[in-house]
Amino acid sequence: MYREAMRRTVVGPSAVVSYGLKDASSWWERVNESIVWQDRIFHILAGLYGIVAVVALVQLIRIQLRVPEYGWTTQKVFHFLNFFINGVRSLVFIFRRDIQKLQPEILQHILLDMPSLLFFTTYALLVLFWAEIYYQARAVSTDGLRPYFFAINGVVYAIQVKILVHNSISIPAKENNLCL
Repeated sequence: MYREAMRRTVVGPSAVVSYGLKDASSWWERVNESIVWQDRIFHILAGLYGIVAVVALVQLIRIQLRVPEYGWTTQKVFHFLNFFINGVRSLVFIFRRDIQKLQPEILQHILLDMPSLLFFTTYALLVLFWAEIYYQARAVSTDGLRPYFFAINGVVYAIQVKILVHNSISIPAKENNLCL
């Protein structure tokens, strides 16, 4: 009898809570379907990526002014790639409606995937930078690190190109099958 009374009291409030949660989740559907909200969110993201791009560019300029004699060091390339990636992502968020209309569709995939690939390269470069510091601290030659960096990046880019080629061949084939 005590358990049954407890079960009734637990079921009652939990049903009310779950009903409230169900109603609370509908706000996301309204936001997700609202063009105004989408524009606001994407413009905020574009602004944030733009800020990160400007900070990376300022840092690159500061390093270049401080030590111009070293040329393109790992650190300078890292900041340049950060500037480029975040700048492209900012532009993608600003012009996303135009990008969604690009034809052939493979151009959309290339434009949307390229910043992610460069992001991978950027942070692989960061790992290379720290590996060089570690090896130099132990008085070990760093000559073998860069070939590994290029090989790993080459494999990742080759896989991405293979996926893009596969998608560019299979997407038109699917569209043609739907028309039959």
